[in-house]
Amino acid sequence: MSEQPRIMAEAVGAEEAEGAERVDGADRHVHWASVAVFAVVSCGLAWLVAWPLWARGEGMADPLLPLVATAMMLTPAVATLAALVVDRRTRGRRPARDILRGLGMWPLRPARRTIGMSVVMVFAMPLMVAIGLGITWIAGLAVLDPVGFSGFAEALAGELPPGTSMPPVGLVVALQLAMIPVGAVVNAPFAFGEEVGWRGWLLPALRPLGVWPALIVSGAFWGFWHTPLILLGYNFGLTDVTGVLLMVLSCTLFGVLLGWTRLRTGSVWPAVFGHGAFNASAGLGALLVAAGSPVPPAWLSGPLGLISCAVFAGVVAVLVAAGQFRRSRLSARLG
Repeated sequence: MSEQPRIMAEAVGAEEAEGAERVDGADRHVHWASVAVFAVVSCGLAWLVAWPLWARGEGMADPLLPLVATAMMLTPAVATLAALVVDRRTRGRRPARDILRGLGMWPLRPARRTIGMSVVMVFAMPLMVAIGLGITWIAGLAVLDPVGFSGFAEALAGELPPGTSMPPVGLVVALQLAMIPVGAVVNAPFAFGEEVGWRGWLLPALRPLGVWPALIVSGAFWGFWHTPLILLGYNFGLTDVTGVLLMVLSCTLFGVLLGWTRLRTGSVWPAVFGHGAFNASAGLGALLVAAGSPVPPAWLSGPLGLISCAVFAGVVAVLVAAGQFRRSRLSARLG
């Protein structure tokens, strides 16, 4: 081997070894000071942002709810900045390119895998929501009308001004479905506000604990972070600890899927677009429900209810059976 190729091969090998060390816990421990700062700042800011809803006392009827929920999505990004400041003081200054790589933001390498996984997640999320709706239908908890869309047609007619002609409901539904990928892109900046914290920073920070402990702990904390809204009845209509526990369960299982994309590609972007696509798919049931159908409780058949938890668990089981969590399949570029 000539001198220049040999030097290049050694440099590449050294970089890969460094990346593998980071993933396998070269530091041999979690930097708990940074994790503690991240946890306190993210939860503290979430409560601070949500406090107007509690102070006004209008609960889920508060017109500020959408704005507050959106603002909350940015708090993990702020917590990530705080954790990086602690990292810099305790572990030394790192170049900007290393920070971006550690958060899975850049470079997109290998680009084909990252982009491909992002596209897969955009279409996999509505599919999983649809599977959950199908289980709800089969179980007799609701009646769907995926041909006539009678429930959606009834709701649409109620929204139109008197005398307005009804557009073809099938065309409207098709446009709504086609907008889900667009919604994933539109939601991406806000999903990034969360994912740069949960999967960008926290998951790699906990990686020395092992793959599964890191996935479970980061996902469970993601669910707990939602507490200020969950206790108001958000997502499940439950205003006690039961709702919080259900959110922890659903986010743990969903977080394993999003975390797998982070570990598989080394990039945070598939999780960002997957999160955005899931949010864009949350209203899929309103398109497919039949007129006069019973309405099952959200804690059972909602987008993050128990049936969805079963769907998430099933997909995780398939990935495990396919060997997708084997160490050889996971990226070494996480820090």
